[in-house]
This record gives sequence, C-alpha cells and structure tokens, in this order.
Amino acid sequence: MGSERLTAFTDGVIAVIITIMVLDIRAPESASLSGLLLIGPKLLAYVLSFVYVAIYWNNHHHFFKLVPHVTGAVLWANLNLLFWLSLIPFATGWMGEHPAAAAPTAVYGLSLLMSAIAWYIMQTAIIAAQGEGSRIAGAIGRDVKGKLAPVLYLAGIGLAFVSTGLSQALYAVVAVMWLVPDRRIEAAVAQED
Repeated sequence: MGSERLTAFTDGVIAVIITIMVLDIRAPESASLSGLLLIGPKLLAYVLSFVYVAIYWNNHHHFFKLVPHVTGAVLWANLNLLFWLSLIPFATGWMGEHPAAAAPTAVYGLSLLMSAIAWYIMQTAIIAAQGEGSRIAGAIGRDVKGKLAPVLYLAGIGLAFVSTGLSQALYAVVAVMWLVPDRRIEAAVAQED
C-alpha cells in the first residue's frame, strides 16, 4: 500500500491532538493581565506540547517522503506512535494544572519517552520493510538525537521528583534539540524531489 493514506490519517489525528490541547485552556476569569498570569503554567505547558507535536508532524512528513510503500507492521507501528502522541494532551493538562508537582511532571516525561520509543519502533519497522540499504536507513545513519532523547527523558522523569523546574527545563532542551529537522533526512528528501 502507498504511504499517502497513512500520512493523511496521521495528519488528521495530529490536528485533533492539537485541538484537544488548546481546548483544555480556559480563558482567565479576570479581564486583567494578572488573570492571564494565573493560567501561565497551562499556557507554557501547551506551548511546549505544541512544539513537540509539531516536531513529530514535521519529522513524520519528511520521513514518509522517503517511504513510498508501507506494510502492515508499519501501519501498526504508526498507530502505536499516534496512541502515545494522543496522551500528550492529558499529560499537558495535568502538568499545566500542577506545575510544581512531581507526578504530573514525571507523567509528562513518560508520555514524551513513550512517543520517542514508538517513533523508534516505527523507524525500525520501516527499515525492516525497505532493507538496510534503503535511502531511509542511510539517511537516519547513527541517529544520535534519536538515541540521546530517551536518555534525557528518563533523566527528566527522575528529576521530576527532585526539581520539577529542572525536569521541565530538560524537556524543553530536548524540544529545542529537535526543532531543527535532521539534515540527512532533509537532504534525502531534496534528492527524492
């Protein structure tokens, strides 16, 4: 099967995930700027989560430009990724409501960790289907960011029980690390076009 339907479905699910996250933010009861400060933690959690979901969408978009055909294993691996991404709104809302609490901050990190693991599983399923000599396998290479991110998420989960601020800062650092799309994937996509 071609990858177009998979990417269209993923686009729709990601759009719903973003919509759910923004609908969870209620306008302040007060019309003053101080009222806005009261919902500041929820807004910051939303911004961080929006960036993460946008990174996954952007990388998914570029990634599947190099995947002309998908197998059943790839379809299931993609659904696994979407499952974990769909839990980000819950974790975002909980952490936004309780920014100084360890459990919500750790659960947020867990949702990020599981999404990263699901991405790796999907990537592995694609390479298994296309072969080690495929363009996608060559473009991924050593995947340093992909291997470093789960380690940092685990550190953030542990740090949540020491300092939620440091934990959340670490999650933000990983997001910044991923903001720049992988140049090897971009180069492979450019050659494909």
